[in-house]
Amino acid sequence: MNKSDKIYVAGHRGLVGSAIVRNLEEKGFTNIICRTHHELDLTSQQAVRDFFAEQRPDVVVLAAAKVGGINANNTAPAEFAYENMQIQCNVIKSCHDFGVKKLLFLGSTCIYPKMAQQPIPEDALLTGPLEETNEAYAVAKIAGLEMCKYFKRQYGDDFISCMPTNLYGPYDNYDLSGSHVMPALIRKFHEAKANNAPSVELWGTGTPLREFLHVDDMADACVFLLEHYDGEQHVNIGTGKEVTIRELAEIVRRVVGYEGGIVWNQEMPDGTPRKLTDVTKLHKLGWTHKIELEEGVQLAYDWFRENVEDARL
Repeated sequence: MNKSDKIYVAGHRGLVGSAIVRNLEEKGFTNIICRTHHELDLTSQQAVRDFFAEQRPDVVVLAAAKVGGINANNTAPAEFAYENMQIQCNVIKSCHDFGVKKLLFLGSTCIYPKMAQQPIPEDALLTGPLEETNEAYAVAKIAGLEMCKYFKRQYGDDFISCMPTNLYGPYDNYDLSGSHVMPALIRKFHEAKANNAPSVELWGTGTPLREFLHVDDMADACVFLLEHYDGEQHVNIGTGKEVTIRELAEIVRRVVGYEGGIVWNQEMPDGTPRKLTDVTKLHKLGWTHKIELEEGVQLAYDWFRENVEDARL
């Protein structure tokens, strides 16, 4: 990429997109264009084509998506599948039709089989059944990254994909009806501390193993791939380290300073038992994470406290 390239970041207000914009700006990229959902509805094919025809971006980062946790995915699978595939089809096809020279599509490690080998290598894709609790979202994301591969294979388009692991950090979603585990824990412990609650209820058994990556590290890896990678296969982005949800809860409780108890509601689902990415490929390309988990949780909680009035609650 050149510093003068016009870069369109789709989803710039979200956790992922906002971090990528920050990283690009820190690296001296100044010609960044963004649109809110009100300004550009990515589910509208005509609106997307009109935007690309007018703006003619050189580089596109597709970080826009309908996202949510287990509860949201379970209750609205049709919307998760339909809206995400609409967004992806519209943006990817316009990137091809209007001569975008580089596209980065962001997926999610939920694309991998529920019982995939651990750590999960990139070639584990489509080797087994998906986790039922986020299957619709996963199917949509698989369609998006495969589409990037097919456009590269058929037309030679420089479309690449990456698969970030579980992310957290500034501008996360703290709405408990649709948030992921990290922001949910931060909010629950923060409010329990503020209200002097004797305990906090958490879902499941606490035994599933998860990997967590601070979103600023993820953004740095994405920009690294934009500058250094042009392969057909997607690339895992993660730390290669894992903790149980129970261990994560203790870290968050310690950072927040909550001294009450934890009650595990074992009638609620755990989700995938283990999900750790194999980041060998990314390491061989020359990138590794910098922010370790406890430091990252502290950074995330500091942001939440300072921005609680504007956070997505």
